[in-house]
Amino acid sequence: MANKAIIAGSTGLIGSKLLQILLRETFYDEVLILVRKKIDIQHKKLTQLVVDFDQLDTYAYAITGHALFCCLGSTKAKTPDLKVYHKIDHDYPLQLAQLAHKNGVKQYHLVSAIGANASSGNFYTKVKGETEDDITKVGITTTYIYRPSLLTGDRQEKRLMEKIAGGLAKVIDPLLIGSLKKYRSIPAETVALAMYKQSTKNEVGVFVYPSNVIKQLS
Repeated sequence: MANKAIIAGSTGLIGSKLLQILLRETFYDEVLILVRKKIDIQHKKLTQLVVDFDQLDTYAYAITGHALFCCLGSTKAKTPDLKVYHKIDHDYPLQLAQLAHKNGVKQYHLVSAIGANASSGNFYTKVKGETEDDITKVGITTTYIYRPSLLTGDRQEKRLMEKIAGGLAKVIDPLLIGSLKKYRSIPAETVALAMYKQSTKNEVGVFVYPSNVIKQLS
């Protein structure tokens, strides 16, 4: 039986790496990406569906297959409006999970973040935690949650502070040992590879992986 993967957030740092992997590897016969506007990639396995994320129910018919990879997310600088940020980081991922469950998608892979905690006093880590909690309640057979630390890799848009943080990470990472290993920076491609590899397994349940475990899985 043909395997189909869906990616939401295929133009982001992790999503773009994941797309390359899914197109390259043979496990998936079809890769559907949900995009705001078409991207300049053509491949025999690739289908691009231009969607309005505020009207996701309209595209429910397409949310079918083996696995849905949610790499959606924003930043403080990019989305200063907290209501809009909440919509992108919580509402869209949750609605996609609900549609996937309704259509019998077996796996849901969520890119979250280190420190995600619904009880956090920090708005951003609180939203991540709430998203995790709400998605695990949807009832999908297998839910994978990835909590990477500082992501490294080439972004389409240059972020000065992240470039500086990436330089500092090279100095600080070796000092983070034992229980602090999960705070080491991690390449986006490493996260994407771990997501792909986990999707080829027949596991059932909810799995949460911090950065140091993600590296082991890749």
